[in-house]
Amino acid sequence: MFLGRYPEEAEELFGERMYRLSKEEWASVSQKLDFYGYNCYQGTMDYPPPADGYDNYGYQGCPKTAFGWNFTPQALYYSSKFWYERYGLPVLITENGYAGTDHVMLDGKVHDPQRQDFLHRYLLQVKRAVDEGIPVLGYTYWSIMDNFEWADGYDPRFGLVYVDYRSGERTVKDSARWYKTVIESNGENL
Repeated sequence: MFLGRYPEEAEELFGERMYRLSKEEWASVSQKLDFYGYNCYQGTMDYPPPADGYDNYGYQGCPKTAFGWNFTPQALYYSSKFWYERYGLPVLITENGYAGTDHVMLDGKVHDPQRQDFLHRYLLQVKRAVDEGIPVLGYTYWSIMDNFEWADGYDPRFGLVYVDYRSGERTVKDSARWYKTVIESNGENL
């Protein structure tokens, strides 16, 4: 859609099954856009995959979120770079976040050091992209509050604010307090 044509490898991959768009159809679907927005949570494999099947991202015992996603901050750098180089448009990271098993502690607070570390590492990779001249328009953390995850219900907690689903009470997590300082400094304190 961005290039107004199929990628070169599409013919080889799909052959006769590939739908052939007319010039009019391409003109209709490939409109000029201001940016490329994407969601990115993890990197899943080395490319090309190693012959032994053991990659640097999804090895047994690697750091993962409570959702089972690999902890791979470099995915934000490489995906931003890839999308910018491919389409020549500024990029906007529309979703990125960490699912934890948070709960209110005896002191009445929600301590979530893994989320804070996740966020710190991933934002350092966004900063790396920006420092290399990739026009990153913004970053959106998913989500401000714990909420219903469409495939897994209320168990995975992505939010920066804890929600007690029984009472509706909200508790700001430690990661939210830390992230506030990052926002206030526009990332200078990373």
